Order: sequence, then structure tokens, then C-alpha cells
Amino acid sequence: MGSLIYAANISLDGFIEDESGAFDWSVPDEAVHAFWNEHERKIGTSLYGRRMYETMRVWEGDDWLSDQPPVVREYADIWRDTDKVVYSTSLAEVSTARTRIERRFDPEAVRRLKAESSANLSIGGAGIAAEAFRHDLVDECVLMVCPVLIGGGKPALPRGARLDLDLQAYDRFDNGVVHLRYAVRNPQ
Repeated sequence: MGSLIYAANISLDGFIEDESGAFDWSVPDEAVHAFWNEHERKIGTSLYGRRMYETMRVWEGDDWLSDQPPVVREYADIWRDTDKVVYSTSLAEVSTARTRIERRFDPEAVRRLKAESSANLSIGGAGIAAEAFRHDLVDECVLMVCPVLIGGGKPALPRGARLDLDLQAYDRFDNGVVHLRYAVRNPQ
């Protein structure tokens, strides 16, 4: 059985994007990128909302990668080797390999996917993650807290939800980013 992991770069005040939708403040340095590479290497399937998928699909192409550091090129290979499910009512088709569209988020289908998976699953995008949290599907939160306050924007975690968490691991990177990994104590 795979665990469903919500992973995100977040500002110290709890946002994944600022009010204009920008997240340039969270661009990882080489050490943080290497951390994400190791994290993503353990993921068999990534679940995305449409906007997160549209952001992430840049990793499918090679044209911009040639002058990037090895750690960035490695991430592209890891991302391409992962199955992807995109939840969208508006996306007509996908432009990446190993990707399928689901028109609605079905909690029971995600439970079956977790039960049948030999690898962990990730969920990306605050909206779709909020749905997973509401249905007690998230097993872990991996948060990279960036040393910046952005004052508002898209919340990283669902508003109005109570989650009891157990700290499993933490690290500090030289650039001031703090990694926090929590297990979610589900009420079931």
C-alpha cells in the first residue's frame, strides 16, 4: 500500500503562491533541489490539479534543460518516469507521457489507488490537496518552509480543517529553507 504525500514549498506565512500567482520566491537551490529529487524518486504516481499540472509539464521538454545543472536535469528524468493523474473539468487533453485526465476527484478511487500501489503517491496543488485532506486521504505532509513572508496568496493548507500531525523529520538547509515532514493522524 502506498502513502499519499502532500508536498509543497511554502512561505513562512503559509502560502504556496503570492497574490499575483507568483512563486519565484521558492525556487530551490541545488541542495533543496537534490532533496526534492530524492523525495520524488519514491513516488510512483502524482495527482495534480489542472493548474499544478500546467506548471509541472515544463519538465516533459528538453529544450530548456541543456544548460541547467545536473540536479535539475535529473529531476526532469524522475518526473517523466512518474505516472500522473490530472483532475480537471476543463483540460481537453494532456501533453505529457504517462498522464491521464480524471474529470472529478473521486475519494474512493484514490483509496483504491493507494491500496493497489507499491510506491507512494504525491498530491500537488492546493485545491486538489484540500479535497484529499477533507476525505482523510493524506498520510504525510512534506513542507519546505522558505524564509520569506509574502503577506497573502494561495494557502498551502486547507482553511477550516483540523489536522493532528506528528513530526517525523526536520532539516535546515544553508539557504534558510526548513524541511518538515509530518505524519497525519487520521481520525479513522
